[in-house]
Amino acid sequence: MVMSSRIFHARCCVAVALALLAFAARATVGLTEVAGADGDNPVTVFYPSSGQAQTLTRGPFKLDVAFQGAPTRGNGRLVVVSHGSGGNAWVHSDLARTLVEQGFVVALPLHKGDNFNDPGEPGPPSWRHRPVEVTHAIDAVGRDPRFAPLLALDKVGMYGMSAGGHTALTLAGGRWSPAIMKAHCEAHIAEDFNSCVGLASRLSGGIFDGMKKTIALWAIRYRLKDTTSYSHNDPRIAAVVAGVPYAADFDMTSFEKPRVPLALVTAPKDIWLVPRFHSEKVLKACTPCVHLADIPNGGHGALLSPYPPVSGLLAELMGDPPGFDRAVLPEVDRKIAAFFRERLLP
Repeated sequence: MVMSSRIFHARCCVAVALALLAFAARATVGLTEVAGADGDNPVTVFYPSSGQAQTLTRGPFKLDVAFQGAPTRGNGRLVVVSHGSGGNAWVHSDLARTLVEQGFVVALPLHKGDNFNDPGEPGPPSWRHRPVEVTHAIDAVGRDPRFAPLLALDKVGMYGMSAGGHTALTLAGGRWSPAIMKAHCEAHIAEDFNSCVGLASRLSGGIFDGMKKTIALWAIRYRLKDTTSYSHNDPRIAAVVAGVPYAADFDMTSFEKPRVPLALVTAPKDIWLVPRFHSEKVLKACTPCVHLADIPNGGHGALLSPYPPVSGLLAELMGDPPGFDRAVLPEVDRKIAAFFRERLLP
């Protein structure tokens, strides 16, 4: 008797799901560092391991990992994660764990001039070289003798959040320019103030707001004279997810036909990167894009998990709004992992 294609497909899906559950049950999450390429910072790598997990402290975070544990074969695919401005690998370790439990190796480059130890060059100076650092991270993991035999690098996934989301959009085929950012800030300095000036100041509704906007626009016009259109193509990257990305400086026509499958995760109560100027603008331009998740009541820092200890203006811009429940985040992570499974695995 010939089995119908629908029944065959269903049985295959069940078999794959059971295999993934069995892998997740036996896999330990390993953690190591790989030397960066061409003077880059080291790359943190999470991966399936046969080692024994122990508690590892990194700053304020405690991770249950097999530090330097022996790698074991997963699904053969790599996902690169690009952190936000002033970020690090640890605030994305819950997502990394979910990806590892699905068989992925996860590489997190520490972006020069825009990380927790070295925050001196955020914005366009960092955005110019971040995509190249992602390419270098793929190279670095691919030549490491521990991982080279376990990975096929013809299809690599890429996830980025905030400034890392900008990196993700660039690697999906987006073209951006400082001049577009300048035009955006000139038109929307009041409504999108902190995406234009970062943490330098805030609008308080007081008598000095007018002066703050005037000074900000003077600095923006001085710094953002570059009319160059920037892009970066790495043919190995085959699927991209951008979380709450900085996007106001992109030529939106570049998203009409993304180079690779592109998905977005959004947060409706993001007050740092106001969605209508950033993520929603991309979704409107990109009809092939997948709106993977809109985090209920989520703010800009919703995707940081574990959430870092922050204070002052940073806490105001990133903090969880009233009514936000972090219990929704594991499901968002699973959706991201499913997107990469569907696009990267045979």
